Amino acid sequence: MRPVALSDGLAQLNRLVFNRVVRTFAGRRLSPVAVVVHRGRRSGRRYRTPVLAFRVDGGYLVALFYGADRDWVRNVLAAGGCTLERGRRRVELTDPRMLDTGEGMALVPAPMRPALRLLRVRRLLRLSAT
Repeated sequence: MRPVALSDGLAQLNRLVFNRVVRTFAGRRLSPVAVVVHRGRRSGRRYRTPVLAFRVDGGYLVALFYGADRDWVRNVLAAGGCTLERGRRRVELTDPRMLDTGEGMALVPAPMRPALRLLRVRRLLRLSAT
């Protein structure tokens, strides 16, 4: 049995408890939280994952609070895209690219940068709008 990293434990708690609550307002008009709709790589099952997404030139940038090694991130990378629900709109996104904080933080709105640094976000996912 391998030891569970703190980020793994927080991600599991988030998935089991907080995501259910966040989904009630995620993707709505004034919510800062969007929903990534994606399919499982093996199961083909449809998933809805709440994320913090920022509009950038030509697409969106998603903060990866628990790192890039999460199932939803691997699903989006394997599929080459996903659907983002935000403000009652659905946007098809393609061309997912991982960015480190050096490259990605420059694209994040300035008021959000300190919070993401405080939360130790190390990677961001950039997606292009079709």
